[in-house]
Amino acid sequence: RHVAAARSPAHTLRVLAAALALWAAPLAALAALASEPAVLADLYLFFTRAAFVTFGGAYAVLAYVARVAVGGFGWLSPVAMIDGLALAETTPGPLVMVLQFVGFQAGWSQPGSWSPLAAATAGALLTTWATFLPSFVFILVGAPWIEKLRGNRALAAALAGVTAAVVGVILDLAVVFGRASLLPGGFPDPFALALAVAALVALLRGWGGPGALVLAGLGLGLLRAWSGL
Repeated sequence: RHVAAARSPAHTLRVLAAALALWAAPLAALAALASEPAVLADLYLFFTRAAFVTFGGAYAVLAYVARVAVGGFGWLSPVAMIDGLALAETTPGPLVMVLQFVGFQAGWSQPGSWSPLAAATAGALLTTWATFLPSFVFILVGAPWIEKLRGNRALAAALAGVTAAVVGVILDLAVVFGRASLLPGGFPDPFALALAVAALVALLRGWGGPGALVLAGLGLGLLRAWSGL
């Protein structure tokens, strides 16, 4: 009975109405603040769009966000984007939280009449809200239909196509980040190249998991900085 009620049009409309109100509230608050930095509204609308049009997990999202945030809006540099990814990889929590870093950097770099810290904090909070709110809507609306859709061949074929496309999207992200980290300024970085090759060999031979390799890279990077190499 509960599943049938959750599948009803009334339930769907209630969820969508509540979600719309929750989404519009931050925009209304921004509109009430005449001196708010323009970047905050841009952040909110962009990450709302990203939440609806990106599929395939954190790396697929990052590919889209990196291109627009770096190449489109100019909120941060490619190197700063890589720094954010490295920070997210070496700390607990979902990788997608690197988007908070993007929102923070955008607010910090374009604070308008606000202090950089206030604009950056607002940017990070708005980014988080816009990123995760649509996910809750999808779950609340779609969860009652999961069992019914599990055997749908058309849906399975569509998801297979999405998965294949996501592989290409992640590869594109690897190329963008690889160019920035391995060829800074257009010239090869021998240390970074050697570290990347060593990490790849270690993964292929099963000498360590991704977490251990990330921590090893962190340690070697710090050692390089301290030694001045």
